[in-house]
Amino acid sequence: MIGRPLHVLLLAILAPGLIPQPAVAHGSVTPDDDLCIIRIGYYRAHFKIYLPLTREHNEYCEDIPGTGEAIFVMEYEHSGLGNVPIDFRVIRNVTGKGTFTILEDVEAIEDLDAVTLLHHPAAIQPDVFTYLHQFDEQGEFIGVVTVRQPETGKIYTAVFPFEVGYTGIPKWVWFVVVAVFLQINFLWMNGSIGRWRQRRSKVVATGTIHA
Repeated sequence: MIGRPLHVLLLAILAPGLIPQPAVAHGSVTPDDDLCIIRIGYYRAHFKIYLPLTREHNEYCEDIPGTGEAIFVMEYEHSGLGNVPIDFRVIRNVTGKGTFTILEDVEAIEDLDAVTLLHHPAAIQPDVFTYLHQFDEQGEFIGVVTVRQPETGKIYTAVFPFEVGYTGIPKWVWFVVVAVFLQINFLWMNGSIGRWRQRRSKVVATGTIHA
């Protein structure tokens, strides 16, 4: 990579963490038309988290900015979710994968109970799923939602990594950064930056001669 333009090297470093990861296969929470959608197999629901005591009516898709009382809400987009038992669990993220944690990483944890922060055993909630939990610590966690299809007995699981006390740079800022670097890279590759530098050098040289 020696000799490559600086902006290309920076883009190569930043891009892997900014490219959206496949969500459908593992059912993570993803933005969809200003709504957070959780996919559990072929089931879908609007997912949100509230911090009613500190953030009032603000809705959060995954990461929440602080500790305290949190309400997890799933509003069923697929009516079948109201007829199946939903198992909901939050565990500490001990995978070392951060936001890139997937179902296989969770399945590789030897003692799931040992890292479980909260667990709502499988139960039917007909209209909307809600769960209240008091977060007393900041950190990285993983939500695990599991349902069993009653007719076939097939199990579907969704996992979504999230942070409590998240104070990092908003994701939209990173997309802006990537867009800027992509534009710079385009101008560099088509020679626009080189031509601009040549014109500027000529102007400077001409001004020096006249001086």
